[in-house]
Amino acid sequence: MRIIIAGGGAAGFFGAISAANQNPEAEIILLEASHKPLQKVRISGGGRCNVTHHCYDPADLVKGYPRGSKELLGPYTRFQARDTVAWFEKQGVRLKTEEDGRMFPVTDDSETVVECLLNSARKLGVRLWLGARVKGVRVSDSNQGRQYEVELADGARHLCDKLLLATGSSPPGLKLAESLGHGITPCVPSLFTFKVSDPRLDGLSGISFENVHLALTCNENQVLEQDGALLITHWGLSGPAVLKLSAWGARMLRQCNYHARLMANFLPDKSAEQIHAELAAFREQNSRKKVRTESPFRIPARYWHQMIKLVGIGEDTIWNQLTKNAMNAIVSELTGGIFEITGKGVFKEEFVTCGGVNLKEVDFKTMESKISPGLFLAGEILDIDGITGGFNFQSAWTTGWIAGLNMAIPGIRR
Repeated sequence: MRIIIAGGGAAGFFGAISAANQNPEAEIILLEASHKPLQKVRISGGGRCNVTHHCYDPADLVKGYPRGSKELLGPYTRFQARDTVAWFEKQGVRLKTEEDGRMFPVTDDSETVVECLLNSARKLGVRLWLGARVKGVRVSDSNQGRQYEVELADGARHLCDKLLLATGSSPPGLKLAESLGHGITPCVPSLFTFKVSDPRLDGLSGISFENVHLALTCNENQVLEQDGALLITHWGLSGPAVLKLSAWGARMLRQCNYHARLMANFLPDKSAEQIHAELAAFREQNSRKKVRTESPFRIPARYWHQMIKLVGIGEDTIWNQLTKNAMNAIVSELTGGIFEITGKGVFKEEFVTCGGVNLKEVDFKTMESKISPGLFLAGEILDIDGITGGFNFQSAWTTGWIAGLNMAIPGIRR
């Protein structure tokens, strides 16, 4: 049996390793268009590789996927984050869990994961062809059964009994799937930061807030909300809360041409009444202190200063001079500050798109195509994407593993 896998990323390597484990007699060829496989693994997590997310309940794990959650539930009952951790540890790569649930190799070096995958594939006899760009694929039906003829850019043609497309969201890979009969949902960016030009943010790059409630509005009928940390950057806003919003709102934001309104509640654990009461008490206790330099809340001092200036409170205003209108303005800014989004940035560490092969056309028990028997699909070529935190790699490990197992089952060719 000959198996060809197109795509030398996380899903492709795991598919190859899984197939080789399932059927040691199979000839497995892994094609990578570039000369450096596993590039996304190398750069993810700032070069540390966010391998997976510490969530071992499939029903909870699938909540991290704006698209594909229903389809992944079954696969995650067969190979989930716990299995990923166990597999890597068996290869000698221990993972650690950070406070937010992200899991990294204890070395904090993505090369640890890259070398693990390369060595595992090599030991199992997987043949890795670099610089092997797939130009086209066609079905070859004969008395030997259905096979696939894979044509490379150099003109070479190779027959295989099973074919796995694990080419990510690259246009050439999606065109291959489309040429074999699959419907493609157009790809749009999923994880990205927000471009915001606002005087409250000027010169504050690097300042962060531990927990903020964000509400994103593209039009009056579409509102998305997220809680989490917020980071000010030199181009606008980032951090986990923003990245989650960008994932859940990926298509909505594309339709709005990345122009939207973001409302931020910097004190989500307090009601407006509580904030008013705390401001009033603080005014009584700090009557002679300047408003701009003394804040009753855990708000970064530089942001507080610029916010106070924005609402019209003078540099030398002291707390006992604060008017009722000024107090209302502070509460309004703290609980519902409005920021205009004018575009998107690029989340360079782990760029992800939503879109890809129509999920209804794939059997998620096997990852085999319902359109073209003998064709399998795994990873980001599918219309599946997760929020930041290891979810995207986990879907790649899982779909690749299941595809590999089922491709390599010895038996009669179709």
